[in-house]
Amino acid sequence: MRVPVLNYDGKPLMPTKLSRARRWIKEGKAVGSWSKIGVFYVQLIKPAIGTNTQDVVVGIDPGKMFTGIAVLSQKDTLLTAHVELPFKNVTKRMIQRSMMRRGRRGRRINRKLPFNQRSHRQARFENRRQEGMPPSIKANKNLELRLLRLIVDLYPVSHVIYEVVKARGDKGFSPVMVGQKLICKKLSLATKLFKFETCEGYTTSITRKHLGLEKEKGNKSLKIPQAHAVDGIALAATHWLSYTVIDKNSMGWKGDLTLTDSIFLVVSRPPVSRRQLHLMVSSKGGKRRKYGGTVTQHGYRKGDYVEATRTDKIYRGWVSGDTKTQVSVSNASWKRLGQFSAKKVKLIRRSTGLIITRKKYKVHGVSEA
Repeated sequence: MRVPVLNYDGKPLMPTKLSRARRWIKEGKAVGSWSKIGVFYVQLIKPAIGTNTQDVVVGIDPGKMFTGIAVLSQKDTLLTAHVELPFKNVTKRMIQRSMMRRGRRGRRINRKLPFNQRSHRQARFENRRQEGMPPSIKANKNLELRLLRLIVDLYPVSHVIYEVVKARGDKGFSPVMVGQKLICKKLSLATKLFKFETCEGYTTSITRKHLGLEKEKGNKSLKIPQAHAVDGIALAATHWLSYTVIDKNSMGWKGDLTLTDSIFLVVSRPPVSRRQLHLMVSSKGGKRRKYGGTVTQHGYRKGDYVEATRTDKIYRGWVSGDTKTQVSVSNASWKRLGQFSAKKVKLIRRSTGLIITRKKYKVHGVSEA
C-alpha cells in the first residue's frame, strides 16, 4: 500500500511506501494529515529534489445507484472506492417537496372567490434550466465530480478514463446515459489537469476477465470491491493493456501491469434532511414545528464524526440529530447507535458532506499482463 505525497506547495507527487512516510515524519521532513476522503497523506516541509511523475490513471465506472472508482499506476493499485449515489434519496425528496408546495398553494387560495379572481401562480416554463438534467441525475454526477477533484488533489493524475453506456437491442434508453454527454464534455475541458478518455462497457468486461478479477453480479449493493470497484480497476488498466494484433496470424494482449493491495473506501452522502418551513402534517392546534437542518443545539453539525461514551463503552459515528440534552450518533449506514449526553460526546472531525469508511482490498495473486 502506498501513501500519497504532496510537495511543500501542495502539488501531488508520486506516492511512497508507508515505512518511508513514517521515517520522513519522524525525521521532521514531512507532516502527516488526513484528506477529506479519509486517506492519510504526507506533505513535505521543504521542496522535493525530483518532481518527475509516472502515469497515474483514474477509472470511473458510473451507474444509477452505485459508481466504482479506482486509481492505478503501472506498478501499484493506489485506491479503490465504492460510491453510493444519492439517486433514490433525491427522487423521494423531490416528490415530497412537490407535495408540500402543492399543499401550501392550496391553503393560500381563497376558494370562496370566483376561479378567475383566485391567486394562482403564473404558468412556469423551461423547467430544466439546470444544465438539462433532472435533480437526481445531477446529484449523482456532482458527487462523482467532487470525488474526482479530491483524488486529483492527492495523486498526480495524468489520465481519467470514463465508461460510456450505449443501449443495445430493444433497450433504447438507460438512466445511466442521462447527463453522460454533459459530464464527458466537462471532463474533456480539464486539459490542464489530465487527459480524458472514454471506454465502452465491453472493453471493461474483457479487460476485467483478463486480469482475473471477480465480479459480483447478484447483489450489486454489497459494499465490496467485487461489486463495482473492480470495473474501475479494469477501466484504468486499459491505459496500459490492449487486445490487439500480435502478428499476422493472431491477436492477443499487449502491455504490462501489476495489481497490488490497496485502500478500499465506501463513500456516501449523509442523508440529512434540509431545513423545512414546517412539517407536512400539523400537530394539535394547527401548529407545525420546525424540522431539518444541519445545526444542533450543542455546537455539533449533522455529519460530524464524533466519539461518544456510555458506561465505559466507546462508540464512534456521525452526528445525526439532537434533543435538548442529548446527541444522536449513527453508523455509516445511518442507523442510530444511541443517544448520548452532550457532555460525553467528543468531536473528532468536522463534517465534509461525506460518510467514508475504510477497508483493505486484497488482490489474490498479483496479476501481470
